Amino acid sequence: MIEVKPLPVPKDLQSIRRALLSVFDKSGIAEFAGGLHSRGIELVSTGGTARAIRDAGIPVTDVSDITGFPEILGGRVKTLHPKVHGALLARRNDPEDIEQLQGLDVAPIDLVVVNLYPFQKATGSADVTDAVAIENIDIGGPTMLRAAAKNFFFVGVVTDPADYSEVLDELDRNEGCLSMTTRRRLATAAFEHTAAYDGAVYSYFTKPAANGTARHEAALKVAQPLAQQLRYGENPHQNAELYGSPAAFYEQLHGKELSYNNILDLSAALHIITEFESHDPTVAILKHTNPCGVATSATLAEAYEKAFATDRQSPFGGIVVVNQTLDLETASAIDKVFTEIIIAPEFDDDVLGFLKQKKNRRLIRIITSARHDMARDVRSVVGGSLVQDQDPSLPSPDAFMNDLKVVTNRKPTVRELLDLDFAWRVVKWVKSNAIVYARDRATLGIGAGQMSRIDSSEIAVAKGKKSELDFSGCVVASDAFFPFADGVEEAARAGASAVIQPGGSIRDEEVIAAADNHGMAMVFTGRRHFRH
Repeated sequence: MIEVKPLPVPKDLQSIRRALLSVFDKSGIAEFAGGLHSRGIELVSTGGTARAIRDAGIPVTDVSDITGFPEILGGRVKTLHPKVHGALLARRNDPEDIEQLQGLDVAPIDLVVVNLYPFQKATGSADVTDAVAIENIDIGGPTMLRAAAKNFFFVGVVTDPADYSEVLDELDRNEGCLSMTTRRRLATAAFEHTAAYDGAVYSYFTKPAANGTARHEAALKVAQPLAQQLRYGENPHQNAELYGSPAAFYEQLHGKELSYNNILDLSAALHIITEFESHDPTVAILKHTNPCGVATSATLAEAYEKAFATDRQSPFGGIVVVNQTLDLETASAIDKVFTEIIIAPEFDDDVLGFLKQKKNRRLIRIITSARHDMARDVRSVVGGSLVQDQDPSLPSPDAFMNDLKVVTNRKPTVRELLDLDFAWRVVKWVKSNAIVYARDRATLGIGAGQMSRIDSSEIAVAKGKKSELDFSGCVVASDAFFPFADGVEEAARAGASAVIQPGGSIRDEEVIAAADNHGMAMVFTGRRHFRH
């Protein structure tokens, strides 16, 4: 254990006379720098931050003028110098530290304002290279943050632009000083910032290699910032929070705060709509993370009516997501049924005004496709966590259908192939055991989460019949293989003419024979999509 040198207790209030600012996210930095300057605080800065401050007409000293050393290696080395880190780490209550600073002509730095390169954003695409990744690994920034946070007895550190106004307000209240409570809180936020950053870098280097070889992490490390304190969890007696960076993927335009269950449903909706991003107008209606109706058609309004026709009861209080700009005709149709959340990549101007008339409805705009979320899937289990890769979005219909294996005597027709592709994209996001009946790129019946695949099939058919839908000539999709021929027999009785499933059962020959006996076409995908 390191011995602690006996020193006087640090003062609660520490005067802020000199600040170092070096930020990637320059939101509000010029205004904050101006506020510090107007309170008599000397400003020191680097590179682009110094230019932004100087362009705002605020006096600022370059770090290179302090260190007597220019930025080198294309900006890789700017602040890694004793005149910076000595100024940050000196203990103001230690006469020896102060004497050394004076002997070396080093003036203390009392406030550090730093945030880091956007490593996660820079490495978010599937084709990112190591060359790009390493150039987005910040070295000087985390070092300054850790130094300032380590010395929070005397130094303040700010990582979040949201804290700028609060810091200025406290400087005014305390006559140019920050309290120990504030400095410790800011230090905690700084360590959180660096931990999340280091975790993102570590996660990048433990992703599967380019050749597909898995790199297994020796320990699960999850460091994500608190995004939202939720009112409660799945039930009112459970506390809950949302961590991570959801603002990179969606923004809420209207309505009360999202709940824990809302966010689960929202995530499911964002995932299913990724399967139809380049398709014709498509609408999915979800309830409790399961789609209860999905359709693709010539217009969004037609697609919504077909999706709603699948199940006219479940959409009440559900979620609607669309793959194109939401128009007024479709919005008017959705408005006839109480809908918790409406999600779209964009909303027509008149649509937003119309939909905002109901205060309890949440409106969500998609910013970035969920297919770009490279985070691994983590689920809590008794005694630990299960971690797996995401089940990636399916390829384009042409590429997908080229990979299908026809196993029956009869090949699917062109119409059936389109419907098989559609049904497979839907069944992928239905809880197992999952069965989807579809025709003309619209769901007819969906069976989810049953202990038996036959039960799921029967529920799907019953729901469709309840809505008075005609199943003749439809297709059926199963998220995993049919273990027995009875699943195909049930589909044939319902009116299905084609089947899509992964294949791989020890009874595949019996299942194929049953399809042939009914003149059905069957294709194998070779890949299942369980969702437990």
